[in-house]
Amino acid sequence: MTGDADKTALDMVYAAATETELTAAYAAWANGYDTETAALGYCLPFVIAAWVARHVPKGEGPLLDAGCGTGLSGPYLQALGYGDIEGLDLSEEMLDLARARGGYKALTQAALGGPLPWAEGHFAAVFSTGVFTAGHAPASSLDELVRITQPGGFVIFTVRDVVLETGGFRGKFAALEAEGKWRAIEESPTFRAFAVAEPDVLVKAYIFRVV
Repeated sequence: MTGDADKTALDMVYAAATETELTAAYAAWANGYDTETAALGYCLPFVIAAWVARHVPKGEGPLLDAGCGTGLSGPYLQALGYGDIEGLDLSEEMLDLARARGGYKALTQAALGGPLPWAEGHFAAVFSTGVFTAGHAPASSLDELVRITQPGGFVIFTVRDVVLETGGFRGKFAALEAEGKWRAIEESPTFRAFAVAEPDVLVKAYIFRVV
């Protein structure tokens, strides 16, 4: 029965066709999100710490967890010595859980794909997992994430394989490079977003350095 509930919640999120539907889906799922995704073996909020630690020196300045959800990444990055972390998410219900969990100096409700409330070059690095997938944030979100990252800083994120081409992500990667906004540093092999279930949900991690 729990497996069916997990599947329904995940399907609702992936099936959302508008920002309003996505917000409603996450609001309905918020209280069970952590236990249900843990049962599925959702690993992205934790493995992203490896890429942050590989590329971003400690003490460089503030980091942004873009699409932080319930705030799973923050405490683990804190354990690795990153103390100045802010979070951004579409869902106020998710942010309430992140606030209770700790690990973030500030939390902001905003939607990726629109203007973000930070000055140009505010962050030393931005990282994001699970938001560049079916029915979620568009490739155009990367323009703002680059804008708010300082020159020499990093934009680190995952993209689900099925939207790389259809969602215009590869085209956006190339356009930002051609415009002199960033340069590619690393692209991971394809790997599973869920270690236990959902074997068809595959992602890649990307690291770009802002110019």
